[in-house]
Amino acid sequence: MALKTLLVVAGATGIGKTALAIKLALHYETEILSADSRQFFAEMNIGTAVPAPEELQMVPHHFIQHKNIQEPYSVGDFERDALALLEQLFKVHDLVIMVGGSGLYIDAVLYGMDSFPKIDPSVREALNKDLELQGLGSLQEELTNADPDYAQKVDIQNPQRVLRALEVWRASGKPYSSYLGRKKNARSFNAVIVGIDAERAVIYKRINERVDKMMEAGLLTEVESLKEYKDLNALQTVGYKELFKHVEGHCTLEQAVEEIKKNSRRFAKRQGTWFRKNKSIVWVPHNMPFNLILERIAQEMNKNR
Repeated sequence: MALKTLLVVAGATGIGKTALAIKLALHYETEILSADSRQFFAEMNIGTAVPAPEELQMVPHHFIQHKNIQEPYSVGDFERDALALLEQLFKVHDLVIMVGGSGLYIDAVLYGMDSFPKIDPSVREALNKDLELQGLGSLQEELTNADPDYAQKVDIQNPQRVLRALEVWRASGKPYSSYLGRKKNARSFNAVIVGIDAERAVIYKRINERVDKMMEAGLLTEVESLKEYKDLNALQTVGYKELFKHVEGHCTLEQAVEEIKKNSRRFAKRQGTWFRKNKSIVWVPHNMPFNLILERIAQEMNKNR
């Protein structure tokens, strides 16, 4: 019996992944799994570019706002839940779509999680004290020196990501990146990965326009409603942390918006770095006609038969 297919739509933020995934889902008459870790949380709507209600009604979506921000939800949790759901969906669909820009979460479903050394709690305690006394900048510098490869592609503005990488480094003496990509679990499905590509100028223009639309849609009000939760890991992300600084009086609204745009562009660059390392990705231009994208997908699926 032929294996089922997981069709992954990947790419940088704002490049059009959602629109393409919905067109593909309608064409193949199937369902969509979101692999965007920012869209898991119900309270984060505008700042995470959750698909519009009419888009969610067009095609069944999964892992969209299914958790609240006070519930810890790790990449390992997502891998477990996504594989369990795929097992059910593949009973009624030959092809299922997964879409998102969170490369770590996509890789977890496709290849499995990497095995890391056990960390003594005292290492994290020491790092938390360093963060409190010295600030994030000092830890970012340590990570850049210890593990430049990972520092280039991780959200280095996210304290939890920085702390996690450094605790592995301090405990084992080996870079966090050296543990990545070592474990490859066999999956019961074939994977076809389509990456949407565009010139940097196009991506940056789309990012700037998207941020402006988010502000017009009420992102500041959304952030103000979440102020009491600002220290939660879910909210240590672009679009929220910058506006928290404004809400607390540390910068003007204009400065915060410019920071969102700048950090979003940096995030897109890191996404590109992550995805470019995966040689299995089939890259298509963002403006490629839909019928030609379907032809490319068919070619890849035929290779797996």
